[in-house]
Amino acid sequence: MSIKVNIRKCYHEAGSSKKSGAKKAFMLNVSFEMENELIVLFGPSGSGKTTLFKCISGITEPDDGNITVDSKVYYDKKIKTNLPIQKRNLGYVFQSSTLFPHMDVRKNIECGLKNWNKESREKRLMEMLSLLHIEELEKRHPSQLSGGQKQRVALARALAPEPELLLLDEPFSALDKEIKTELIEKIKNLQHELKIPLLFITHNLEEVFMLADRVLVLHGGKVQQFGTLDEIFYHPKNLHVAKLIGLSNLFDDARVVGHDEISRSTILMSGDMKIRVPSLKLNPGDMVSWGVHPENITFLPPGHEDQDKNIYMAHVVSIINKGPKKKITVNLARHHKTLTAEVPAQFVDSLKLNAGDSCLVKLEISKIVTF
Repeated sequence: MSIKVNIRKCYHEAGSSKKSGAKKAFMLNVSFEMENELIVLFGPSGSGKTTLFKCISGITEPDDGNITVDSKVYYDKKIKTNLPIQKRNLGYVFQSSTLFPHMDVRKNIECGLKNWNKESREKRLMEMLSLLHIEELEKRHPSQLSGGQKQRVALARALAPEPELLLLDEPFSALDKEIKTELIEKIKNLQHELKIPLLFITHNLEEVFMLADRVLVLHGGKVQQFGTLDEIFYHPKNLHVAKLIGLSNLFDDARVVGHDEISRSTILMSGDMKIRVPSLKLNPGDMVSWGVHPENITFLPPGHEDQDKNIYMAHVVSIINKGPKKKITVNLARHHKTLTAEVPAQFVDSLKLNAGDSCLVKLEISKIVTF
C-alpha cells in the first residue's frame, strides 16, 4: 500500500476572509509518502497534526494539492475530486473513544459493517473481539468500560471494515502509563499483523520511541524532518526538531576551526570551549549549532581535563532524584556553560557525587549532535 500526501490548507484570522486580503493565521503545507509502515506525526500543539488528519480523512477539505492511496484518489484539486468520508476506506481513532453510549460493544463494532451480510458480519465481529482480546466485553456498554477497554473497542470498530489506512489521533493521552504501554505494544503488533499503513499522532516523545518506524516532525504547519528514529534523534535538521526530541543541552555559537582526519572529527570553538564533533563537511569559519542529549554525558572522578577528548572540569550545581536515574546540572569550570545530564542512580552513588563537588564530564564525540 502506497500513500502520497501533498496538500496545503490556509486558515485566516477570525472574522476575516481570503477575499479581504486578511493576514493568514495558519498555513498547513505538507508533503510526504509512506508504505505499509507505522509513521508517527510528532510536534507541539498547533503544529498542524490534527488538521492534516482531518484533510486525509475527508473531515476538512484542503485548499490545494492531492491525496492518493495506491491508485485511488482521495483528493485532487486539479481534477476537482474530493471523496466524501464514507467513500474513503480508512479507520480513525480519536483522543476520546467516541463510542455510542446507547450501544453495547458488539453493536459499536458492527457500526462499520452495515453493508456486510449477516454471516460475514458475525465472522468479522468475532475476529475483532479476538484480535483486541475483548471477547468478555461484548455485551457491555461504554459506561461499564475502563479507559483502556474503551480504546480497544474503538480500535476494533476502526479495524472492522478492513480499512486501507488507519489514523490514530493521540488515542492514549488520557490513559495511565501501564495501560498505555500495553496498548502501544498491541498497536505495534497489529500494524505488523494487518500490514496496513498506520499514522499515529502524538506529542509524547516516549510514544514516538515505542512506536515509530519513521517520524514526521511538524512545526508551524510544515514538515521539519521525516526519517528514522536514529536520523531524528542524532541528526536533527534544525532547532525546532532538536528541541522536540529532548536535546536540552543546545548551543548555537560554535565556529568550525579545523578537521582531524585521524579521528574523523571536526573541531569547533563554542565560545572559549574547544569541542570535537563527528566530521562535518564545512569550512573553517562556518557557524554551526551543537548539542548533547542528557543521557550521553558521562561523569568521571576528578582528574585532568582533556579537551582533545571532550573531557572538561565541572562543578555540580544540583542533583535531583528521578528514581532509577538522577538529573545532574553542572557548570563547566572554565567555559561559562551549563549542562544537564541524566545518569543511572547507582553510578552517581558510586562516585559519591553531591552538589558543590568537582568532577569531570565527558562528551562522547560520536554522540555530539550538530546542525
